[in-house]
Amino acid sequence: HQSKMDFFCKLGYGKQDICKVLENLGQEALEDDVLKELIRMGSKPQALETQAQPCQLKLIARGSCSTTPGLEWLGEDGSDSSSSLRPIVIDGSNVAMSHGNKEVFSCWGIQLAVDWFRERGHTYIKVFVPLWRKEPPRQDSPIADQHILEELEKQSVLVYTPSRKVKGKRVVCYDDRYIVKVAYEKDGVIVSNDHYRDLQNENPEWKWFIEQRLLMYSFVSNRFMPPDDPLGRHGPTLSNFLSKKPVLPEKKCQPCPYGKKCTYGNKCKFYHPERQHQAQLSVADELRAKTKVPLALGKAEER
Repeated sequence: HQSKMDFFCKLGYGKQDICKVLENLGQEALEDDVLKELIRMGSKPQALETQAQPCQLKLIARGSCSTTPGLEWLGEDGSDSSSSLRPIVIDGSNVAMSHGNKEVFSCWGIQLAVDWFRERGHTYIKVFVPLWRKEPPRQDSPIADQHILEELEKQSVLVYTPSRKVKGKRVVCYDDRYIVKVAYEKDGVIVSNDHYRDLQNENPEWKWFIEQRLLMYSFVSNRFMPPDDPLGRHGPTLSNFLSKKPVLPEKKCQPCPYGKKCTYGNKCKFYHPERQHQAQLSVADELRAKTKVPLALGKAEER
């Protein structure tokens, strides 16, 4: 009795159902008879019951709003969608001077760039600015909206590169090396209009990285605008450039420029919509096939 109980318990049946069947059939009943009786009673193994239960998880469309607290959109790998985006490292001096027309260090330009990447969902954003930019502005180095630097520093977005004064002279560390080094270690994107040629010659690994991960930009009426094709017309799109897992475009068949006048037949590498359900033969092969048919008919008539 105990061995049969253990056997059917391993199959997933409940002990109460097994006891009822054994009382009805007797302890000497065969295992096949007990199994048939369990099936007739409608008893199911627990594994099947759990599979039959409807899933309580709800799928939420990406970008849609949900009133249910605690539910977030998860990607295919079970992580947040922001994890598929590359880290962003911004050359703060380059962006600020570009927004100020190379005359004023405009901190508002840095804020515009940071807001643009935040709206796309990037969570890792770092801006590098020399420490001496915290000093009061002077005539030879004017600064606009300097309070923005303090706000970004509180948000752990802005990082000051070291600088100090030695005998009245300012000693400034090379902030470009910080920018390239952090972006290279994080496998991110450098936002700057500088080409960093000196750093490319310094390190061959940095040379490849700067060539492939440099995102240039423009300011159009206080609007931060990176190009849609950061690496040229034949390169990746901006969304693929900023994501860790780029989405490859679907291959579209290029239609034949000659259309129905094409004489290449099955040797033509282009797409012919009118030949979908036809055997793609060359014109010479079609003529040979047509000439063979009447010859065969004439021989049949002579016979």
